[in-house]
Amino acid sequence: MTEKPLTQEWVTRPERGAQSAIKLGVWIALHLGRRAARLFLYPICLYFLVSSPAASRSSRAYLARVLGRRPRLADIFAHFLTFASCVLDRVFLLNDQSQAFDIEVHGEEMLQEIERRGGGCMLFGAHFGSFEVTRAIGRRRGNLPITLLMYEENARKTRAALAAINPKLETEVIGVGRLDSLITVAERLRGGHFVGVLADRNVDGKDLVRYPFLGTQAAFPRGPFRVAQVLQCPVVMMVGRYRGGRRYEVFFEPLDEAPEARAQDNEARLDAMMRRYVARLEHYCRETPFNWFNFYDFWA
Repeated sequence: MTEKPLTQEWVTRPERGAQSAIKLGVWIALHLGRRAARLFLYPICLYFLVSSPAASRSSRAYLARVLGRRPRLADIFAHFLTFASCVLDRVFLLNDQSQAFDIEVHGEEMLQEIERRGGGCMLFGAHFGSFEVTRAIGRRRGNLPITLLMYEENARKTRAALAAINPKLETEVIGVGRLDSLITVAERLRGGHFVGVLADRNVDGKDLVRYPFLGTQAAFPRGPFRVAQVLQCPVVMMVGRYRGGRRYEVFFEPLDEAPEARAQDNEARLDAMMRRYVARLEHYCRETPFNWFNFYDFWA
């Protein structure tokens, strides 16, 4: 079922961060160390628990679905703390300190095979766990080229945030919506790049389809999947979930059928990819519920 256009709530919600605050946080993390920096997370999460009723309500609504019970205040705090932990660890991961973490990888052989064939692929993630830990795997594999594809406003914010965390980091971010976006993505794929996109939300609420997700229907954007379909490239789902302490697990798994097994009907292929993506996202949410970070009414 195609969803009518509706601007999603997270787009209009005011930002609470600023570049100066990010730079301060980076300085604290890199100069005091991770253990000391984590102490700041507790008062910060407590502050957001008290001062951000919309985020708290959204967390409570999501946790009720995924936990199957009424969430406690401690559950909401744990949700915020998991998010804050992943944000903090991003500082170290983007500053080439991935060796400080225990990262277990599943499905890495799939990337090796794509590399062996000399082509790139699209990596479909979500606002779940840490995308940066999956990029750390790419750097560990000989600086595997990874390009980010996101909506233009988010692309601008991401470029600024990455520059604040590590000015020396070279990360290409392609903004969706520009006339040359699709051409640029196609060129990067031909050059062997892995193009990452978070496919669980969009900006303008257009071209959404509802699928069963955590007990009821939720809207997901077709745009990223249409790009992959048009470009006829391999599509891999990526998940980097936080397991507490210094532990992360990274999963890679195929979303699309092998070329020889693909259905002739493009719409059927698109639907099959999206259904698998949503089903696997639900699977990971149920296994590690505090890792999903869409702090708005996702089911609106």
